Amino acid sequence: MTSSATPRTITILGATGSIGTQTLDVLSRTPDLYRLHFLTCNTRVDDLADQVRRYRPYGVAIRDQAAWQRFRSLCPDFTGPVLCGEEGLCEAAADAANDVVISAMVGFSGVVPTMAAVEAGHVIGLANKETLVSAGALFTAAVTKHGATLLAIDSEHSAIAQCIIGERRSDISRFIITASGGPFRTTPTEAFSTITPAMALRHPNWSMGAKITIDSATLMNKGFEVIEARWLFDIAASCVDVVIHPQSIIHSMVEFVDGSVKAQMGMPTMLVPIQYALTYPQRAALDVPPMDLAAIGQLTFERPDYDRFPCLRIAYDVLRAEGSAACVANAANEVAVAAFLAQRLPFTHIPALIEQTLNNMEHVPYPSLADVVAIDAEARARASSLLTAMSHTA
Repeated sequence: MTSSATPRTITILGATGSIGTQTLDVLSRTPDLYRLHFLTCNTRVDDLADQVRRYRPYGVAIRDQAAWQRFRSLCPDFTGPVLCGEEGLCEAAADAANDVVISAMVGFSGVVPTMAAVEAGHVIGLANKETLVSAGALFTAAVTKHGATLLAIDSEHSAIAQCIIGERRSDISRFIITASGGPFRTTPTEAFSTITPAMALRHPNWSMGAKITIDSATLMNKGFEVIEARWLFDIAASCVDVVIHPQSIIHSMVEFVDGSVKAQMGMPTMLVPIQYALTYPQRAALDVPPMDLAAIGQLTFERPDYDRFPCLRIAYDVLRAEGSAACVANAANEVAVAAFLAQRLPFTHIPALIEQTLNNMEHVPYPSLADVVAIDAEARARASSLLTAMSHTA
């Protein structure tokens, strides 16, 4: 992709989060290649106002009503559209001027706006894995129906996508998704009861938002990536494996029927998969430190310990169950992670709350989008009720 190419018009859903801010960093490195359309956020309007002043988008969309009103006072001279609520986010996502929509909102909040982008037939750079976790069957059907394109921004799925280019799908036997193992890979399990939010937020390799960092510590993030891979690449759960790779240099591997394995490697930075999604199917130069294998020294691998990290087992269980199960697990996980961060739930009780919520919810085999939204809300209510009961009996 060269500077003479027509600039791509980009909308970022979740501009103030970790992926959103890194996307803006990528865009700023080659500003002649891109035109910012909408930036969106939930409540972090002070950060959004700073981004508006620096990057000058066409418009903004803010989910929270009070935050929307505050933005008006922070940027009184902004003349572009200032949309409000989930309807406003959907309007920004579906705008006909979009060439690429980056879905970088955190958690289930990204599901409905991302569907709006899909139904508009856009190219979507997908960093919000909960979209496919909660409603994978619906999204893959909608992508086909509306001619949309999903490009993975998760480093693991971007790696898989790069490895299968030019290959016949019938020749693929297995995906191998790597996991760093998080901060507690070697921590004695008897010490898990003493894990604090501050300890869990110290990821050894990656700099991410709080929610995904906790998910990485429990390995639920890796479980969600297995579910996402199933829907992104239309592959059975039995053909997606996880391997612990503490160095985070190999981001994923693809095994073929003849035993050959392709691996995509790179230093642990999100800038590469973000830019790859923005420039796909081409590549553009990116000023990142080169990989020095001699300095890295060795690449090591371990099998995941499902007893140590039961959230990974739960993710495989709900994937095999299909229907509403993964939506319930995602909702309960969001409640559990928020409670852990607020020091209302021990680290070791996160998987217990998820499993209890699953056991307290009716399974819906073929949910519609409206069903998914309702199931998410009910699962959150059930999880919150169970959380209260847990705290009373602790």
